Amino acid sequence: MSENRNNAPHPRGRSVLAVGVPVVLTAAGALAYGPDLGLLGAGAQQRAVAAAAAAPVWATAVADGFASVDSQGQNGTYGGRDGQVVTVRTRAELEKYATATEPYVIVVAAAIDMNPVGKEIKVRSDKTIVGSGTSGHIVGGGFFLGSGVHNVIIRNLTIRDTYQGVWNDKEHDFDAIQMDGAHHVWIDHNDLRHMADGLIDVRKDSTNVTVSWNKLSDDNKAFGIGWTDNVVTDITIHHNWIRETEQRNPSTDNAAHAHLYNNFLEDAADTDIKSSYGNYSRGRTAMVLENSFFQGMNNPVIKDTTATLVQRGNVFSGTSGRNESGGAAFDPKNYYPYTPDSASNVPSLLKAGTGPRSSIGASAASVKAATTLTVAKDGSGQYSTVQAAVNAVPVNNASRVVIAVKPGTYRETVKVPANKPHVTIQGTGGSRKDTVIVYNNAAGTPKPDGSGTYGTGGSATVAVEADDFQARNLTFSNDFDEKANQNLSGHQAVALRTAADKVFLDGVIVDGDQDTLLLDTAAKDRLGRVYVVNSYVMGNVDFIFGRATAVVDRSVITLKKRWDGSSGGYVTAPSTAANRKGILIASSSVGGDVSASSFHLGRPWHAGGDATLDPQTTVRNTTLGAAVKSTPWTDMSGFSWKDDRFAEYRNSGAGSGPASTDRPQLTDAQAAAQEVADWLGDWTPTAS
Repeated sequence: MSENRNNAPHPRGRSVLAVGVPVVLTAAGALAYGPDLGLLGAGAQQRAVAAAAAAPVWATAVADGFASVDSQGQNGTYGGRDGQVVTVRTRAELEKYATATEPYVIVVAAAIDMNPVGKEIKVRSDKTIVGSGTSGHIVGGGFFLGSGVHNVIIRNLTIRDTYQGVWNDKEHDFDAIQMDGAHHVWIDHNDLRHMADGLIDVRKDSTNVTVSWNKLSDDNKAFGIGWTDNVVTDITIHHNWIRETEQRNPSTDNAAHAHLYNNFLEDAADTDIKSSYGNYSRGRTAMVLENSFFQGMNNPVIKDTTATLVQRGNVFSGTSGRNESGGAAFDPKNYYPYTPDSASNVPSLLKAGTGPRSSIGASAASVKAATTLTVAKDGSGQYSTVQAAVNAVPVNNASRVVIAVKPGTYRETVKVPANKPHVTIQGTGGSRKDTVIVYNNAAGTPKPDGSGTYGTGGSATVAVEADDFQARNLTFSNDFDEKANQNLSGHQAVALRTAADKVFLDGVIVDGDQDTLLLDTAAKDRLGRVYVVNSYVMGNVDFIFGRATAVVDRSVITLKKRWDGSSGGYVTAPSTAANRKGILIASSSVGGDVSASSFHLGRPWHAGGDATLDPQTTVRNTTLGAAVKSTPWTDMSGFSWKDDRFAEYRNSGAGSGPASTDRPQLTDAQAAAQEVADWLGDWTPTAS
C-alpha cells in the first residue's frame, strides 16, 4: 500500500523460505513445497505440472465438476497434458498410444474405422484423446476404461455407428464410451450417436466423472450410470443436448452424488423415437437437478422411493407423465464452484455450443506458432526475458497467447499492459520452484531516473493490468532486503500486482514479506476478480491486500518472521468498495514458523482515508495454525474493523475459536451466500 500504515513497521529481513502445510496434509513441521502439485488437494483445473512449451493451449485443458475434485490419489483431471502430443489417422496408431503406459495427448485427425465392428479400445491412464477440429471420427466402435484407469479426457470427437439393425439390442453391447471402475474422467464436446447399446456407460463404482457439452442422439439408450450395489459414484452432467433417445437420459443408479444442470432433453414431435423417461434417480442415488430444459419428454423426471432428488429452476415444455422430486440430496457448491445458466437460454445455448468445435484439437505445430512464445535464459527460446515475450504479444490480441518460460531465475520486472489481454505465463519445469521471476524494488526505492520512489504499486516484480490473465507453475518473488536498507522510508515490496478482471493464478508461489500480493482493480468503480488456487502465498504484513474481489482457494498461506526475527503481522488488508465482495479465503491453511498468537487474519485498509469503503475478508473452512490470535481482526489507521465486514465460518485448527463479539462467525444461511462461486459470479476459471 502506498500510505504509511499503523502497526506496519518497515524493518525486516529475509527469513528461510517456509511453507505452513496443514497437519492433515503432511507431517508436522514439514515445510518444503515439492513438485507434487496435488499436495493441496485443489482439484481440477489446477494442478498437474505445466505441459512442455510445445503443447498447444487446448492440450492443457482440465475438467470441472466432480472430475476436478481430488480423491483416490488423483488431483483433478488433466489427461495427458504432461506427455507428448501425437497425431493419429489409423486404428493401429490410435490403439498404440491409447494403450501405452506413458501420458499422451492423442489428436485424431481422420475418420477411423474400427475392426471388428463394436471394438472398444482399452484406454489406459493419463490420456487425452481429442478430435482435430471436426475431423476426428471413431466409426463402428468406441472406448473402454477398465478398473483403476484414471485421469482420462475424451474431447471433440464424433463416435458413431455400431447400430446393428435391432433397436433395443440385447446381443451387441457396443457403447461409444464405457467405463467399469474408472475414475477422474472428463467427456467433453463430443457427438455420440447411433450405437448398438449405450452412448455412455459409467458403471461398477466409476467416480469423479464430468460429462459436459456433448450431443447425444439417435439411440435407444443414451447414458447409464451404476450397475453396482455400492454408493460411491460422484458425477457431474452439464450442458449436454440429449435428443431423440428413448431411455437412460440418464438413468442414475446408486450414485453418491449426481449433479445435473443446464442439460437440454428433447423428444422431437412426429418421429419414430419416443422417450420412455428423462432423468431417473434410482436406488440410493442422491441427485441435484437444476436449470435444465425438458422439451416434449414423457416422464421427464422420475425417482425411486429409496432415492433423493432435488429440483430447482428447471423448465418443462410439452412434457407429460411423471415429474418427481423429494429428499435433501446435497449442495454441489460444497465440492466445486459452478455458475448455472438460465434454463430458458439452454436450448439455444446448447444447439450452438455442443459437439465438436473447430477451435479444439488444432495441430500442435500451428497452435504453437500462433499462440506460444518461449522464454529461456540460455538462448534456446525465442526470447531471453519474460518482458521481451510480453512485448511481442500483439496489441489488443483477440485470443490466448501462452508465454512458456523454461526453468531458471529471471531477475527482471515484468508488466502486462491493459491492451494485451488473454496472456498466460507458464513455467515449464517439473516444479513451480523451477521458474522464478524476482526483483527487489520497494516502495521507498529511488527510481533510476531520479523522478522519485516507486511507491507500493510500482515496486511490483510482476504487474498485470490486462484482463483474462493466467499464470501457473512458477514463482513470483520480491527479495527486497529490509535489513540492508534501513535508510529507506518505505519497505512495502510487492511480488505480484494485479489490476484487472478474470485473473487466474493456478499452482504458483507468491513470495515476499510486507505487501506480497496486491490484488487491485483497474479503477475504483471497476470489477476486478482474481482466483488463486493450489498456490502458496507468503509474507508478514498485509501480504494479501487490495480492493479486488479475490478468492484464495485450497492454498497454503505462510506466515513469516520479520527481518529482526520477531513475529507479528496481518494476513489481509482489504480496501473493498461498498457493495462489492472483498477477499475470500476458503479451504486453505494459515500457519508458519512464527510465535503463537502473533498474527491477525486482517484489518481494514481505507486507502487514502476513504470512509466510503467497506473492506471485507471472510475466512472459511480453513485450517488456522497456533500463530493466529484469538482476536483475529484489528483496527487500522483510525478505522474500526467492526464497522466493516470481517468474519469466519467453520475454521479448524489450534488458531480457530468460537464465536464472540471479537470473533464473528457466519451463520449457515450467511455462509451459503459467501461461496467461491458467489465471488466469481458469471466467470468460471478454466485453464488455457
